[in-house]
Amino acid sequence: MKDGFRQSMAWLHTWTGLVLGWLLYFIFVTGTLGYLDTEIDRWMQPELPPAADNMTPTRAVTLGHDWLQANVPSAKEWNILVPADRNIPQLRLYWRDTDNERDSVNLDAAGEPVAARDTGGGQRLYRMHWQLHYLPGWFTGWLISIATFVMFVAMVTGVITHKKIFKDFFTFRPYKGQRSWLDAHNALSVLSLPFQLMITYSGLVFMMFLCMPLLISAFYGGGEAAEESFFDEVFLEEPEVTPSGEPAALVDLAPLIAQAEARWGAGRISHVGIKQPGDANARIHVNGLYSAGPLRTSPGMTFDGVTGELLHERAPSGTVARNTRDVFLGLHEGMFAGPVLRFFYLLSSVMGTAMIATGLILWTVKRRQKLDSKGEGAALGVALVERLNVGTVVGLNIAVAVYFLANRLIPADFEGRADWEVHAMFLAWAAMLIHAGLRSPAQGWREQCVIAAVAFCAVPVVNALTTERHLAHSLATGDWVFAGFDLAIIAAGLTAAAVALYLRGKPAEQPAGKRRAANRRRDASVSARP
Repeated sequence: MKDGFRQSMAWLHTWTGLVLGWLLYFIFVTGTLGYLDTEIDRWMQPELPPAADNMTPTRAVTLGHDWLQANVPSAKEWNILVPADRNIPQLRLYWRDTDNERDSVNLDAAGEPVAARDTGGGQRLYRMHWQLHYLPGWFTGWLISIATFVMFVAMVTGVITHKKIFKDFFTFRPYKGQRSWLDAHNALSVLSLPFQLMITYSGLVFMMFLCMPLLISAFYGGGEAAEESFFDEVFLEEPEVTPSGEPAALVDLAPLIAQAEARWGAGRISHVGIKQPGDANARIHVNGLYSAGPLRTSPGMTFDGVTGELLHERAPSGTVARNTRDVFLGLHEGMFAGPVLRFFYLLSSVMGTAMIATGLILWTVKRRQKLDSKGEGAALGVALVERLNVGTVVGLNIAVAVYFLANRLIPADFEGRADWEVHAMFLAWAAMLIHAGLRSPAQGWREQCVIAAVAFCAVPVVNALTTERHLAHSLATGDWVFAGFDLAIIAAGLTAAAVALYLRGKPAEQPAGKRRAANRRRDASVSARP
């Protein structure tokens, strides 16, 4: 009974991992890059100065208010993002005009606007992690939810299947074909298992409102109005402010910032929102930074925009149910993590990506060896999976390198350049999938690793040719975001080159027909012996 149950779990683990494995690989690659979204944002806008997180909140809010008042006084909403930490490195202003159109600008330390190229940056990659691209939102939401659940099932069944999984963690048999891939898959799985369980379960928590809509209907009723009421209560949305039509001067913001800092601590301001500035009904919302731990909440204060009277204060935590959800979301995003913890987030995510890749490769290696032992060619399904593995495991990484190259090569004033960065990425991925389909798996792995090495190593070279913030400059000025990005890209390129050299030294794969002929000659020679 136990063996039968374990075999059933092995079957479930194998096929759940395969069916959505390529989608999960995409989710993990973009999710891994999402842990560096702010750093990627900064690299993809080289016109912006280094982080301005040494600017005091009062200074930042004053500069932001003065610019907004001078340039967009009739806007219905102003927003000032205070450069307080890694997550908000620049003084950035957003506003919404009377037609609900949104626009933004970055200011330097003197309060002057800094023109920067339009780009999706790391935020676009992060959104691909859970929104994908080119697909309608309702469809991607369900697809990501199903893939996340499948990932969770695959991990649980994987633990059940490998009764010696923790013993096997210390076993690695190199150059043993299927056994080597199995050992690598086991080691990566066990070493990062706590992270993978956390990240997958918290991902399901992210999608719970989509997956369980009947919970909302049961307590709030059906229809869009009921859903809006629920989400306004859960996410504590600030209510819309109706203008009175009576002009009134905005209160001085500095005392309000001082009042908030006295309550939360110096420098703990993240964002100031002003609704209906210049109107008698103006409201000022001062928001604090997220808590130091994984609880994904922040305090807030709402003031009358004319008198400065404190109208409402939002506590940094809510109900037990909301706090539980926010802790899972905070653990998933890791925005609270300092440099050391963020490194381990990144390392665990890379291991999760490699775990999926080794699982996909293991599936084909296992079946290829069975077919070779029988002297048979690869079945259509195996051949298809082999080529999809090449085009996804290596091809997607090439596409990411092309995304970075497009950022430097597309003219800064090119209309729609942010979208074309993404188009370039997916066109490159499509080209790699086509290439993988036209070559044998062995040729595909070697050639695409060479392409990956060239593409990644080209990124810092193109950066040096098109901007002044090259690696030598970054190291000399202590700009560790740019230097770290270039060094990481070079490391990725060298890794791809090392794999390509290793694969070059392996014997070429024989076509199925030649393998069968060789097997027949071998059998004939054995039978002819006296």
